[in-house]
Amino acid sequence: MKTYLKIIGASLIIICLSQTVGKAQETKQARIGIKGGVNFSNLYTNDADHNKMRIGFNLGLFAKLRISDVIAFQPELYYTAKGAQMNYNNALVNGTAKFHFNYLELPLLAVINVTPYFNVHTGPYFSYLINGRVLNQSSINTFDFEKNINTDDYNKLDAGLAVGAGVDFKAVSIGARYYHGLTTIGKAKDFSGTSYTFPDAKNGVINLYLSVSLN
Repeated sequence: MKTYLKIIGASLIIICLSQTVGKAQETKQARIGIKGGVNFSNLYTNDADHNKMRIGFNLGLFAKLRISDVIAFQPELYYTAKGAQMNYNNALVNGTAKFHFNYLELPLLAVINVTPYFNVHTGPYFSYLINGRVLNQSSINTFDFEKNINTDDYNKLDAGLAVGAGVDFKAVSIGARYYHGLTTIGKAKDFSGTSYTFPDAKNGVINLYLSVSLN
């Protein structure tokens, strides 16, 4: 809960900042466009012996609201694919699980223009789990399965922090970004009197993107 409050607080600060100076900047044009890219996602956890990245993508919309020549506020909304392969080993069972999670994601970013062409950006993001798939192969055949996930078995809301850098070429921008999840994906469960969380992990994503302004 404290983590969510910190992230929500940071979001409100960014939004209030944009609204405070917004009237003074009404003559400055907002950029609206489409954005997409390649994800290199992983799940980080203390209980996994080895993780492998999943290659996915994201695609959606962005708006860049200019506050000054140096600072802009950039909300985005897009579909994004995350996940990883996890090798696990605990008191109950060991094996390999491949996760494919699909989210609707909302980053709220502060963009700082270091030069007219180069910028850095950072801020919180919020994600909602839409659907996904998981394949599990374990040392106990009872735990083997491949199926579409039941989103009720996972935390539907994910939240974290994003940081990155980009280069602008008039209407086109390219860049790289890292998303660091702060919310555990799995929910706590009980099996034969033993409590466990599966997956006891958080999202981590490296993203290479291309955006195109439509105005």
